[in-house]
Amino acid sequence: MSARPAAVLWDMDGTLLDSEKLWDIAVRELAREHGHEMSDELRHSLIGASGPNALRMLFDGVGVTATPQVIAAAGEFLEQRVTELMLGPIPWRPGALDALNMVRAASLRCALVTNTKRSLTEYGLDTLGRHFFDLSVCGDEVAHGKPAPDVYLRAAELLGVDPADCVALEDSPTGALAAQGAGCAVIVIPCEIEVPEVAGRVFRESLNGLSVADLRAAFAARDERATATA
Repeated sequence: MSARPAAVLWDMDGTLLDSEKLWDIAVRELAREHGHEMSDELRHSLIGASGPNALRMLFDGVGVTATPQVIAAAGEFLEQRVTELMLGPIPWRPGALDALNMVRAASLRCALVTNTKRSLTEYGLDTLGRHFFDLSVCGDEVAHGKPAPDVYLRAAELLGVDPADCVALEDSPTGALAAQGAGCAVIVIPCEIEVPEVAGRVFRESLNGLSVADLRAAFAARDERATATA
């Protein structure tokens, strides 16, 4: 294919930064604050979920009544704890820095599109470098976080491009659903959990060696799926 993406839309946690491990520490500590140990199955179900949804799922999973007061206190606990953890070094995912440099060298527009709230995303941007992104959209800046498509639709709107002309890079089932729901081509680089191999998604083991040709191939996979289901 000769078509180039109008923009590349990057997920943050688990895709560019290996920050899911920091969230793992915080959410497990939160469960212990309520007298429970979190199962790996429950923890994995939270990956990629927006903050409010993740908290409701957590408390449902450990059998705690999620009153508005409990949710509010838990949100404050997580923000404080994750902030503490993000003030230290945040590790990169393999190949992520080279991939960002490649996309910028190709003069492609970029947005960071994350379910993480703005106050915490700013710490991630400190590590990543704001110069890689034309803009960022966070989960607390739209009506519904991933798996709803809102964050991707908003990013495309702010960039002034059609979501169908964008490639999204994601690591989780939740994020992949959001990107596909917005109409983006999707490249999946699984991190902590498996992502279903749904038609139209391109899978990679890492971001190592990512090229513009790979971005174009994501369009081909998405369009083949659309043709097959038409």
